[in-house]
Amino acid sequence: MDTRPGGGAGGVASGAPRRGWFTALLRRLHFFAGLLVGPFILVAAVSGGLYALTPVIEKVVYAHELTATSDRTGMPLADQIEAAEAYVGSGASPVAVRPAPEPGATTRVMFADDTLPESTTRAIFVDPATTQILGDLPAYGTSGALPVRHWISDLHRSLHLGAPGRWYSELAASWLGIVALAGLGLWIGRFVRSRRGRRDLLRPNRSHRGYRRLSGWHSAVGIWVVLGALFLSATGITWSTFAGANVSDLRAAIGGATPSLKTALEGAAAAGGEHAEHGGATPGAPTGAANPPTFDAVLAIAKRINVNTGDVEIRPPSAPGTAWVVQEIHRSFPTEVDAVAINGATMQVVDRVDFASFPLLAKLSRWGIDLHMGSMFGLANQLVLFALAIGIAALVVLGYAMWWKRRPTRGLAAAPARGALRGAPWWGVGAVLVVAVLIGSVLPMVGYPLAAFVVIDVLLGWWGRSRRSASVRPGPGASSQNRSSAR
Repeated sequence: MDTRPGGGAGGVASGAPRRGWFTALLRRLHFFAGLLVGPFILVAAVSGGLYALTPVIEKVVYAHELTATSDRTGMPLADQIEAAEAYVGSGASPVAVRPAPEPGATTRVMFADDTLPESTTRAIFVDPATTQILGDLPAYGTSGALPVRHWISDLHRSLHLGAPGRWYSELAASWLGIVALAGLGLWIGRFVRSRRGRRDLLRPNRSHRGYRRLSGWHSAVGIWVVLGALFLSATGITWSTFAGANVSDLRAAIGGATPSLKTALEGAAAAGGEHAEHGGATPGAPTGAANPPTFDAVLAIAKRINVNTGDVEIRPPSAPGTAWVVQEIHRSFPTEVDAVAINGATMQVVDRVDFASFPLLAKLSRWGIDLHMGSMFGLANQLVLFALAIGIAALVVLGYAMWWKRRPTRGLAAAPARGALRGAPWWGVGAVLVVAVLIGSVLPMVGYPLAAFVVIDVLLGWWGRSRRSASVRPGPGASSQNRSSAR
């Protein structure tokens, strides 16, 4: 993915259409987008790489809380809940319970706590075999992220700056795909033109030095990670504030929205969203004390309906006139996110949602999110994400090194020449404008910065031409001096 400058910043193209205008446009786009957005992409890549390893880190750091003392058959869920309620005291009732998913794991009994941040619950870890309390930690979102994992997740999502910080991640996700596509276009152009050096575009030539060595590494690493970068960009956008809302509206308009579970005993009510892992809502406080044996009863019914995995969450009614919810939270392949709503008074099924009946777009969204989170294929998924993050971070560093290497002795390196569109045919200009408007309308964090850059670039170009014109304009006495010298 070549960012090699194509000429000075003040280069001017002729008015007639010329060959190579699209390559020149891609080069300038790749250069400036990478230069300006590179720091945001670098931070997102590094923090994302760390997040990919958090499932492993979490198991090590919180081994005591996550591991039961034995693999024996667990006590009734009601006994485990009562032990957690006694530990918390003050008549607290759980807002959700996650039974031990497998022998040797602990049960999580989660309580609302006003002292904790939004979407965070107080998780009490219970040994299923003995009902011994093994831990007391805050847990975040549907993923149930514990403190270390949540801290890294929040760093990746918002730099710990709250809602304004999410603009950074949206900027990085939106522009990552643009930079990757522009770089891919440049790489394909070089591959087509190169007869003898195609191998160097797939693996760096170690005999090269200086700028050519950096460029070789940038091109080779780029082509191996470009598909992954495009995938991370596309899936990351779905979590974003502005573009994410546009994507959700588009999916709903074409019938690709994720089905919601109806929990209202009379009428309809919406359930939680699919992006809770990175910032979704958690269950609210129940309307009254939930009877612990009811957790066992609704789970038994759910297992007869559509719940067939150990990774489940049971939620008592969060408002008057609503049902109990049993939700699969198995994010590994094969995906199991079925859910069932049950009337706690009559034990009748109110509604059910099955992943098998999801629209294709909803399934693709679910799989994309799980791949992005590193949960789809376990450790292998996480290692691939970590390697991809390292590759993207390396591309940013190599890009800046190339820019610095090409700088003149004094000043900064020259940018690729402007004027690519002035050398394009009319239909090329029209196509570029249409694509830019469409992308900018869907991805505001691309549209607004791009529009601002174009305005600034045009003004700088006009200012540069004015200065050059003034420097070559003859002075007021030049004509008289010329006449005197001619005599």
